Amino acid sequence: MTVSERRVDAVTIVDVTGRLTTGEAADALRDKVRSLLQQGRAQIVVNLADVPYMDSSGLGTLVSTFATVSRQGGALKLLNLTKRLQDLLVITKLLNVFDSFDDEAAAVESFGRTGSPA
Repeated sequence: MTVSERRVDAVTIVDVTGRLTTGEAADALRDKVRSLLQQGRAQIVVNLADVPYMDSSGLGTLVSTFATVSRQGGALKLLNLTKRLQDLLVITKLLNVFDSFDDEAAAVESFGRTGSPA
């Protein structure tokens, strides 16, 4: 799995590619989000378009990073959920916890509408 970042205005897009599973994959995402928070970048969108599979550890990582970002006064939103990932979030009732978007521009714009800090 690879994790990369890019900026769109004041929002950081974290592009995740590969399986989000136990071990290094989950750690890579967690570490990336922590690094962003240390840099004062608390408006984060996690792009999951290229994540074909996520296990319970990957799901736990999403939840824990969401909580960490929220505690820091920021917001973490999801982008481009595959059908499989969307079904997983529905089954676990986590789709109600995360803001999710199918369009990157809408995800970025949503930070302006919610008044989240920069």
